[in-house]
Amino acid sequence: MGKIRIYADNACDLDKDILDEYGIKLMYITVTVKGKTYRDRLDLEPSRFYEMLEEPGVMPTTAQINPAEFQAEFEKVLKESDDEIIYIAFSSGLSGTYQSACIARDMLDPNRLTVIDSKSASVGYGLTVLRAAKAVQAGMSKAEVIKEIEDNIKRIQHIFIVGNFDMLKRGGRVSATSAAIGNLLNIKLILHFVDGKIIPLEKAHGLKKAKKRMLEIMDERGYELKNQVIGINHSNDLEGALIIKELIEEKFGCSQFVISEIGASIGSHVGAGTYSVFFLTPP
Repeated sequence: MGKIRIYADNACDLDKDILDEYGIKLMYITVTVKGKTYRDRLDLEPSRFYEMLEEPGVMPTTAQINPAEFQAEFEKVLKESDDEIIYIAFSSGLSGTYQSACIARDMLDPNRLTVIDSKSASVGYGLTVLRAAKAVQAGMSKAEVIKEIEDNIKRIQHIFIVGNFDMLKRGGRVSATSAAIGNLLNIKLILHFVDGKIIPLEKAHGLKKAKKRMLEIMDERGYELKNQVIGINHSNDLEGALIIKELIEEKFGCSQFVISEIGASIGSHVGAGTYSVFFLTPP
């Protein structure tokens, strides 16, 4: 009997030190900027991506991982070992990557290759992946690991503030008129995930009020927050993310955090000035 290998893709926005510590393997969604294609977080660091976004006329596009890439990677593992693979995918509501992995699974060995839709993005997705990897390290069986994953998917909350309406307009999330008015009036849109899709939740006037409301929503929805690993991410503003961390520490007594910068695969759709918090609801 081989071991269990956890795979994810770079839309989980986990930093390399976490990936290495827990043996998490990544597949790579690509982003194309000014005609050149990069593997997000491998060939293109988030900091450089946001510098590129400031250049005139830059309109990044992303591409899902295709079935052939999954097949090549997974086939190598299945042939060279007795190991089993659990691949946790970026939300199928936002990308076709999950479907690509399912095609590869069906072409290879569905008994040894499990594909799970995280219904999540960025560090919300990353926390599910991290919980799975910790379960593997703890010696849990495949069925137990899958149960851990499914519980996290069911309970994980994504609450985030998007800094610039223009990126949402390009993605079809808001109209051009709403984007123009939102930017002009300094309105911050608070969004959340419902069944793996991004849904507008509330509006706030100014970033300070939006952050305050974000913590209120944590209080309303969260469960024993001080005992959880809380996820925080940001796009091009680590200082702003650390302020949110301090507010969460003061309000809820939390001490465990995963803080990460949003990579290009997600950042292509939300832009700079975005902040998110991720936490669990009651079981």
